[in-house]
Amino acid sequence: MTSPAVAVVGSVNVDTVIRVDRHPNRGETVLATAQETATGGKGANQAVAVARLGYPVQLIGRLGNDAFGDRLRSHLSSAGVDTTAIASSDSTSGVAVILVSERGENSIVVTPGANAELTPEDIEKHIDLIRGAGIVLTQLEIPIDTVEYLALLCNREGVPLVLDPAPALNLPQSIFSRIAWFTPNQSEAGFYLDQGASANDLSPREIANQLSSKGSLGVVLKMGAEGVFLANRHEAGTLIPAFSVHAVDTTAAGDAFNGGFATGLMLGKSALESAVFAAAVAAISVTRRGAQPSMPTLSEVEAFLEAAATRSNLR
Repeated sequence: MTSPAVAVVGSVNVDTVIRVDRHPNRGETVLATAQETATGGKGANQAVAVARLGYPVQLIGRLGNDAFGDRLRSHLSSAGVDTTAIASSDSTSGVAVILVSERGENSIVVTPGANAELTPEDIEKHIDLIRGAGIVLTQLEIPIDTVEYLALLCNREGVPLVLDPAPALNLPQSIFSRIAWFTPNQSEAGFYLDQGASANDLSPREIANQLSSKGSLGVVLKMGAEGVFLANRHEAGTLIPAFSVHAVDTTAAGDAFNGGFATGLMLGKSALESAVFAAAVAAISVTRRGAQPSMPTLSEVEAFLEAAATRSNLR
């Protein structure tokens, strides 16, 4: 019996990565140490993360009818992503400019291009793909009305939806009760807290509880080097410490996590086990440069977890 695929609905971009010693201050010019072009976009990154882990994945998105579009489609296919649901637009493909410091920290500016033309009609066109999926991943680099329609459809069809609210944007309240997992980082979580609340003044548990109260089944708060806080309606929240690694580039670490989390759930792991698995996927990714090139294979993740368990037992 064929396993149900992971479906990803999201953006596909060309990433222009500019490496600097440090991020510039406002009004300041700094010289780059290197520049490179790579494939990216949060939707594509999460799809490649799943594919690299050896799990079937299909991507619904839009590319421009340009050379970048051809290159991106070809790359996704070679990475193992089913691209049959990626449509072409007359506009340009999406582009992201990413500044990466020598400490591995990044800042990103995105020009949506064709991603802004992904509509609810595109989702409806591929309703059978959504119905047949084991889980759906989406982000906010596509129009909000498309995300809202996707949430409505997933809820109606009984397919779990994982929403990564990146970049953080205003969402209709009704969308939260249709989400299985809400997966912000700390900065994004602060955007969705109740008025007057600050992420700096609240514990991870308090943040997760506030976000859970909006209606989603579960919350995964991604905290970088501080780990991950997992909370759902059925269990007490759990802090999962981050794995200790030397980070060289944190670009797409959150996407690596989300792809790993969805894959873990599809492999039959519990939510907690899936979060640990995903934390390992993200930890490996930050030790490598680039977004999609940094995504690990299943054998690499299993070896990483085994080594981490061995070190823990030796203490």
